[in-house]
Amino acid sequence: MPKVAIVTGGTRGIGAAIAKRLKDAGFAVAATYHGNDEAAAKFKAETGASTFKWDVADAAASAEGVKRIEAELGPVDVLVNNAGITRDGMFHKMSYEQWSAVMRTNLDSMFAMTRPVIEGMRERSAGRIVNISSINGQKGQMGQVNYSSAKAGVIGFTKALALENAKKGVTVNCICPGYIDTEMVQAVPEKVLESIIGQIPVGRLGKAEEIASLVAWLASDDAAFMTGAVLTINGGQYIANG
Repeated sequence: MPKVAIVTGGTRGIGAAIAKRLKDAGFAVAATYHGNDEAAAKFKAETGASTFKWDVADAAASAEGVKRIEAELGPVDVLVNNAGITRDGMFHKMSYEQWSAVMRTNLDSMFAMTRPVIEGMRERSAGRIVNISSINGQKGQMGQVNYSSAKAGVIGFTKALALENAKKGVTVNCICPGYIDTEMVQAVPEKVLESIIGQIPVGRLGKAEEIASLVAWLASDDAAFMTGAVLTINGGQYIANG
């Protein structure tokens, strides 16, 4: 019976690349999404992976969703907390809804999705949790006080949870991507995008598949000694220890 992996926000962008890579590695993949039914249907048709719809910021919906996945596919071996949104704006003009929407989806989801799987992983003395943060959670970004705060919180969540579960065979790691060639980044105005690329030493945007390959390694048996790590993958744009 294949191992089971959940990828939140798994039907588009980086999440879709991760889901595809894990499926290619032999996992039974459950990709969650919230809003775009058309993209989810296309993803499912292309990959054959299972898709599930709910808001990962909703703890009750997430607990129920995990139960459905486990009933259909089996106990969860790998959780990739990838779902995220932006609601950018300068802080002095930011509304509370812009703040709270990002906090709910990007940070509250860490609890909502991880809490339903962690006890089972501990009982089985095996599990992999991979959290997707961001370069802007490490260095900050103008116009993204909400996003940077949430993504910095993901790093703290990763480190503390790793310490709590290391002796139970459950690893918890964090990836901080830089600017990746996805629909969201391509929507940035051309001049702004050119400026961003100019700040990346390797001279290009990252590929979603490059993030996916790192996730696949962290989800593998080869990564059993890696936990609590904050891994930067940003083309040298920001070099940090975590």
